[in-house]
Amino acid sequence: MIASTGSAPGARGVWEARETAPRTIFQRVLDILKKSSHTVELACRDPSQVEHLASSLQLITECFRCLRNACIECSVNQNSIRNLGTIGVAVDLILLFRELRVEQDSLLTAFRCGLQFLGNIASRNEDSQSVVWMHAFPELFLSCLNHPDRKIVAYSSMILFTSLNSERMKELEENLNIAIDVVDAHQKQPESEWPFLIITDHFLKSPELVKAMYAKMSNQERVALLDLMIARIVSDEPLAKDAAPVFLSHAELVAGAFVDQCKTVLKLTSEQHADDTEALATIRLLDVLCEMTANTDLLGYLQVFPGLLERVIDLLRLIHVAGNDSTNIFSTCASIKAEGDVSNVAEGFKSHLIRLIGNLCYKNKDNQDKILNICGADYIFPRWLQKYLSFSRNRNYTKEPNRNLRTEKYS
Repeated sequence: MIASTGSAPGARGVWEARETAPRTIFQRVLDILKKSSHTVELACRDPSQVEHLASSLQLITECFRCLRNACIECSVNQNSIRNLGTIGVAVDLILLFRELRVEQDSLLTAFRCGLQFLGNIASRNEDSQSVVWMHAFPELFLSCLNHPDRKIVAYSSMILFTSLNSERMKELEENLNIAIDVVDAHQKQPESEWPFLIITDHFLKSPELVKAMYAKMSNQERVALLDLMIARIVSDEPLAKDAAPVFLSHAELVAGAFVDQCKTVLKLTSEQHADDTEALATIRLLDVLCEMTANTDLLGYLQVFPGLLERVIDLLRLIHVAGNDSTNIFSTCASIKAEGDVSNVAEGFKSHLIRLIGNLCYKNKDNQDKILNICGADYIFPRWLQKYLSFSRNRNYTKEPNRNLRTEKYS
């Protein structure tokens, strides 16, 4: 909820006045908004009318401020304003603002105040949330979440966060661009809490939505989503019992994507690798798997995931061979992360592969035997592989899954 600024002492009397605000005041404000919206609509149709907008925009701004402040912690006023039909008028006005081809501070201010009003009327009021959602979804969010003004993005994110529930999440699955715009907003404004909270408190609780989003995302967007998945896994707050099945579904998505796409990192051995972002997304998948296998609720599922251990071993072999066969980024001794310069990418990536192998072998004799069989059967590279995976010679290897496995650096 957005509070008004510059409140004078004796605020208690102001709160009480809000409780007793007569409906006629809100009706007059609504009438002013309707009349002013007609002026804005004319300016959208006829650019020559834009020069007459200044006074109307100022009036609209003051109306939205009045409504915004009246809704603060006052369900009586929220209900009165909503029942007059003000929410629909406000949404229509905001959508008109996006159509105006004019650069005026007064327009931006009115735009922001309108969104603040919608956020406040929906705050802690389920009936208002339903009406806001009915009028705002999907057009308002499609118009505002990618707006160049940071405050407009933040306020529209607040409205989305306030209005979302489990039923409305299903509607997002049919409007994936909105969900992806939220991820983009987080990328551009990592300091803003609303996009972050939408993703962690809503999106990550819906495996179906995450799976649909991931399939449609760009590689950069995938990296951002995977970063937030890691943040949730490694947070101080452990996964709740009802969250474990959800993250098992995420584990299936991440492991499947890694098994299918992990060899894309080999494109980085080329002198001219056209799409670094594809390899970086794959690298981030490995980072997520390392954190997931360090979580006891997810480890067992990933230890038996079809083809995962074998693919990691195979990728480690291919990277080692590529680093020895020619001069490329895997011939260096540097670290690799999903962000940063892909030219500095060798030993850290190997370390993460080894770390994942170690976690997959934790108290799992079948996986330990697989490692031994690979080392014993392949006469092309037994020395380096056994050197990397020397821990597997201990048939009772039970090293606890870890997040910071340290390894020697091998060239």
